[in-house]
Amino acid sequence: MKLSDLPPDVVERIKSYRYDQILEKHEGPENWAAALRYLEPEFLRLSGHDVLLPVSRRQHPNIQLLRCIAGDGGKTLTLFLKDTTYASSPRDEMFDAGRIAICDRFEDQGFYLTIVYHEWFIIENH
Repeated sequence: MKLSDLPPDVVERIKSYRYDQILEKHEGPENWAAALRYLEPEFLRLSGHDVLLPVSRRQHPNIQLLRCIAGDGGKTLTLFLKDTTYASSPRDEMFDAGRIAICDRFEDQGFYLTIVYHEWFIIENH
């Protein structure tokens, strides 16, 4: 799936949505209109789902899905990701590369739109 394949009215509806973001000590609500304009995002296929994250498509090769939890009858996905785009070294990935995204299935569509995108320390509890 590609953003360019969506009908214009669906893209306009995406632009009206907001998401919460905390990255590098910057926090606050962001809007999808700005993300679409400045980040030029594209859908990622994660665990069999088309997901729109508020990241540049240039980051896609650096994003690895660590875990996907589907909830609310498939209406919501919680994604634990590793994005090494800005990690200073493999040794520091635990601190620099972890991301968590909460995504809701977009109204009347088959894709998921991010509503929360935060940093996450990559920790494995056994």
